[in-house]
Amino acid sequence: MLIRNVLAIFYTLLLSNFVYAEEFKPLPNKKVDWMFNGITGSFDRESIQRGYKVYKEVCAACHSMNRVAFRNLRDVGFSEEDVKQIAASYQVKDGPNDLGEMFDRPGIPSDYFIAPFDTKEAAAASNNSVVPPDLSLIVKARHDGANYVYSLLTGYQNGEHDENNLYFNPYFSAGKLAMAPPLSEGMVEYGGTRQATVENMAYDVVNFLQWAAEPELERRHKLGFKVVSYFIILTVFFVLTNNRIWNGLYKKKK
Repeated sequence: MLIRNVLAIFYTLLLSNFVYAEEFKPLPNKKVDWMFNGITGSFDRESIQRGYKVYKEVCAACHSMNRVAFRNLRDVGFSEEDVKQIAASYQVKDGPNDLGEMFDRPGIPSDYFIAPFDTKEAAAASNNSVVPPDLSLIVKARHDGANYVYSLLTGYQNGEHDENNLYFNPYFSAGKLAMAPPLSEGMVEYGGTRQATVENMAYDVVNFLQWAAEPELERRHKLGFKVVSYFIILTVFFVLTNNRIWNGLYKKKK
């Protein structure tokens, strides 16, 4: 009898978890009016610079950005001297030297962002058995990427989590994820009058991640505008030429 009751409870819990998994549907992503959207979209460089600060002080503790070099920061308004100072603040493993040994040296602009963990195993061990994804292309790797990342960062329910330390977030596909709320009010010091709210920090870091994933966006938009303008002019020229030729032939027949 006891075994039967235990089995009944087990199957009830299993069924309830199955039903929850089947019924849960993530909320639609929040819609943000991003400056980079549209055919004339461009980057908000001040926001990207603030977003880099958020990434460096918050996200870089767990997430790598292996496809971005320090020198790329010049494209968003950092000076040559700024880039050198940022790169030099990191220690880069290099070598081997003349003795066949690896060594650490200050970073240089041509180095890529330094990953927080040497191996996937180390990353998983420090993050609830889950390897944090590289953020270089995260905006392009997710559907409605910019809005999704913004919704996820701002969607935590006051840090609530279950017994497995999975945190509730209605914008995540499963409703729960291993990443704790990364942002909290005032955790990054902004200069000027802009307040370091969760929403502002999420907005800025998404701008940074969008630039990292698609640094050619502005050049592509400008090229597209030139190509479209060229075809419009060519079409008008073709229509006028075509009308003139056929009008001349029509008059001759008369």
